[in-house]
Amino acid sequence: MASAISANRAELLAIANAVATEKMIDKSIVIEAMEEAIQKSARNRYGAENDIRAKLDPRTGDLRLWRVVEVVEEVEDYFKQIDLKAAEKLQPGAKVGDFIVDPLPPVDLGRIDAQSAKQVIFQKVRDAERDRQYEEFKDRAGEVITGVIKSVEFGHVIVNLGRAEGVIRRDQQIPREVPRVGERVRAWIMKVERQNRGPQIFLSRAHPEFMKKLFAQEVPEIYDGIIEIKAAARDPGSRAKIGVISRDSGIDPVGACVGMKGSRVQAVVQELQGEKIDIIPWSEDTATFVVNALQPATVSRVVIDEEESRIEVVVPDDQLSLAIGRRGQNVRLASSLTCSAIDILTEAESSEKRQREFTERSKMFEEELDVDETLSQLLVAEGFSELEEVAFIDMAELAAIEGFDEELGQELQSRATEALERREDGQREERRGLGVEDALAEMPHLTEAMLVTLGKAGILTLDDLADLATDELIAKKRGGEQRRRSTSQTDPRRERSERAEDKGGVLGEYGLTEEQGNEIIMAARAHWFEDEPAADSTSATEEAAHAESSQ
Repeated sequence: MASAISANRAELLAIANAVATEKMIDKSIVIEAMEEAIQKSARNRYGAENDIRAKLDPRTGDLRLWRVVEVVEEVEDYFKQIDLKAAEKLQPGAKVGDFIVDPLPPVDLGRIDAQSAKQVIFQKVRDAERDRQYEEFKDRAGEVITGVIKSVEFGHVIVNLGRAEGVIRRDQQIPREVPRVGERVRAWIMKVERQNRGPQIFLSRAHPEFMKKLFAQEVPEIYDGIIEIKAAARDPGSRAKIGVISRDSGIDPVGACVGMKGSRVQAVVQELQGEKIDIIPWSEDTATFVVNALQPATVSRVVIDEEESRIEVVVPDDQLSLAIGRRGQNVRLASSLTCSAIDILTEAESSEKRQREFTERSKMFEEELDVDETLSQLLVAEGFSELEEVAFIDMAELAAIEGFDEELGQELQSRATEALERREDGQREERRGLGVEDALAEMPHLTEAMLVTLGKAGILTLDDLADLATDELIAKKRGGEQRRRSTSQTDPRRERSERAEDKGGVLGEYGLTEEQGNEIIMAARAHWFEDEPAADSTSATEEAAHAESSQ
């Protein structure tokens, strides 16, 4: 490139064409880079204070060099100004205020100038190449691409994609897979970002979407949309689960994905370094899908808590270890597949849990409603678990219980209402003992029990509450005791992530909606805005009084 500046016209155009072809960028960008390099070198020769321009004709290769000067009556800057008399010699009819061109002879650049010009051209071409790479790949996120491993740097794999380079970060590689320079590799394009050092193309071989794309390549029915992968979960390099459904009742989705003698699924397994893949029929019925997702374990019963997005699964005693899987792998993948926290219980544990809950609820009703053991157990057997359910249920439903009548129902509701009032009075005293302001009790949706919880968390004033974000207030905790027990042997990174999500919001246990959380926060912040007009009004009053006294 150094010889480009002093080359003849044909050579300049030949170099421009060669660089544009090699870098796959527009020839005009290379021409512009050459012009900028010549301008820079000419300023070094004639003086950096001059406004020097260069123009290279892209068809003929003719190079023009000139200096732009302003016509003035009295010259103050001899580098950028010219008087009217001298200007008329260069351009007849020139007037004061015009900008005219002063042609310059071509410069013969020395070695240093040529090297500087070379750097300018290379930088310009490099920037154009980066822009071209970003424009080419910015809309390709979500595709599977094949490249050649160029190098491995600090555990990250650099992949040559032909016109650009991508990177497979360490956490997006398949564990125990050893990348070798020169090998061909397939990966899923996670995202493409424009950065100062050029476009960054992030690839993944560990993401569930990579596995889904591989199945779409191997199974024509998925590519055609006849079969759809509704959900996927992976423990990269070890095991995976996918839930599939067929839009054609005559096609078995599981069989189509497996292929003749397992040929289709084996092709995917080989690409994923022997990762075992469970192909599961997807179902709209959550309970059915959970049973399928926990295969090969046998499930006895499924209990779904939709409010908490939790699923309790009961399995025979001899199926517990199979349902949980090695290091909690099976239940973890099933939980990810169904997007719900799954608690695994044995028949014995489930029976013990039900008995414990039955006893606790019966004793609560017995004490709070002042009834005998038989009546309290009957209420629990009918499905009542909280005092609120007894206090606010429709009287007809309560009286319809065998052995009950309307008089007994009214008495039970009256006692339940009194018990709730006693409980609320106790919580109010506890809340005040914690130092929680009465102003917080006026906030919408907050009960005395919630206020006690806020007080225990150190939220005592309106400002304390107003400083919280909605998620900090209402976010639900993820997972539970049983699930943590089932997945306690997970890898450290996953455990850290789950512990962060388990923290939840201050009032996460109360099931407040996001809309309710927003209302609480905005109500707590209302006094911030009420103070401003009051302050302005006071200031205005003081100013008026001062004006009157000055008169």
